[in-house]
Amino acid sequence: MLKPVSRFQADAIDAWIFDLDNTIYPERSGLFDRVSRRMTLFIQNLFDLDRDRAFALQKDLLNRFGTTASGLMQEHNIDPSDFMAFVHDINLDDIDHDPELDQLLAGLPGTKVIFTNGTERHAEQILNAFGISHHFSGCYDIIRGQFRPKPDPVVYQELLRHHGITPGRAVMVEDMAVNLKPAYDLGITTVWLQQELDLSRSRMDNGHIDFIDYDLKTFLRKVA
Repeated sequence: MLKPVSRFQADAIDAWIFDLDNTIYPERSGLFDRVSRRMTLFIQNLFDLDRDRAFALQKDLLNRFGTTASGLMQEHNIDPSDFMAFVHDINLDDIDHDPELDQLLAGLPGTKVIFTNGTERHAEQILNAFGISHHFSGCYDIIRGQFRPKPDPVVYQELLRHHGITPGRAVMVEDMAVNLKPAYDLGITTVWLQQELDLSRSRMDNGHIDFIDYDLKTFLRKVA
């Protein structure tokens, strides 16, 4: 059940679980677009398609399998490691450190981990680019999850075991509402960053959402 962010109790939290892309940084930054364009290019090259047809296939695989990589694995027997290496080969030289986000994360009590359908290497690159990698004690990525993406409930349980997290004292922050359902079912407090560029997701059943905000820094300013 939705609650006002003013009722969020940070001192009751021992572990913070953050998604990476479009969560650590806002969707409006366009940063994930760089990855998405590389996905399209990979599919273009693989199947000799024009950009529009490759993009359509990319989104079809995403919708049916949870991630484009999972779709390529299951339907086309593609080595996901090759795909991941290609799509995460993006230039981050124009990304500056974010002192405010650094300070806000420093104000959060407890352990902080990344939970991503991308790779740990990609997470490290993003966190280093923003100057915030020192806040995170670990990363549970798609490789550790044996390429089972969120929202597969099994990987949430494995994440908790791997990092010794107590669900009732943890919070998960994520931009995709569907990925919060398994966390909620485990007793984790859920925070949905409802990205302003994709408000269509607000039409889904949000009974598994505890708190909603619009970007990470806006949320952390209220609770840190």
